[in-house]
Amino acid sequence: MELAIEASGLGVRFRRNRRGRRNIKDLFGGTSRRSRPDEFWPLRDVTFTVAAGESIGVVGRNGQGKSTLLRLVAGVLLPDEGGVTVHGGVAPLIEITGGFVGDLTVAENVRLTAGLHGMGKQEIARRYDDIIAFAELAGFENTPYKHLSNGMKVRLAFSVVSQLDEPILLVDEVLAVGDKAFREKCYARIDELLAAGRTLFFVSHNERDLRRFCKRGLYLDRGRLALDGPIDDVLERYNDDHNR
Repeated sequence: MELAIEASGLGVRFRRNRRGRRNIKDLFGGTSRRSRPDEFWPLRDVTFTVAAGESIGVVGRNGQGKSTLLRLVAGVLLPDEGGVTVHGGVAPLIEITGGFVGDLTVAENVRLTAGLHGMGKQEIARRYDDIIAFAELAGFENTPYKHLSNGMKVRLAFSVVSQLDEPILLVDEVLAVGDKAFREKCYARIDELLAAGRTLFFVSHNERDLRRFCKRGLYLDRGRLALDGPIDDVLERYNDDHNR
């Protein structure tokens, strides 16, 4: 079985008081020595594997480590414990409008963002018209990004990232924004990517979306992996715990 993602003993530590400083003993001591009362672990001791072509839904209440897990897989965060190995590149639909430059035009942002994700100039030129058409931004190419509405920004970001050829797609609540017609376009695009054999790692509170795209689920509770199994079983366990 070809693996797309391997996580082992994964954990990350945050500090509630960002102004705090660590001393030399903290830096060179073990984990227990470095722990302080103002530190907490949004994610700890999480182990799982994802096969290439699998579609995984990450389930849990707010603040249980779902988005943190996606950022670790994307390489945006580095773990304090354990590790995560990603076999192949990722197309990250997380913090979706991040990385765009307000003073640059739509056209400039398309070229910049696609280029930063590894798309070559010729490939950007070949896909440019499709990106603009999908985002429904024809006529706005010379408009500064900062003057776009929030809906336009989301459409542009999804359009660019969903054109990347990376084998792993990371999605964090992106389908919760935008109007109904555009969400349906996003659904269709994700269906195309899954049919082409992409791997999907999907965070959502929408059970219908989770059941539509995912066959397997990871249930995070208080930063720990409470259940790894079929998506229907994971959602049933989550709802049972949530309704207690």
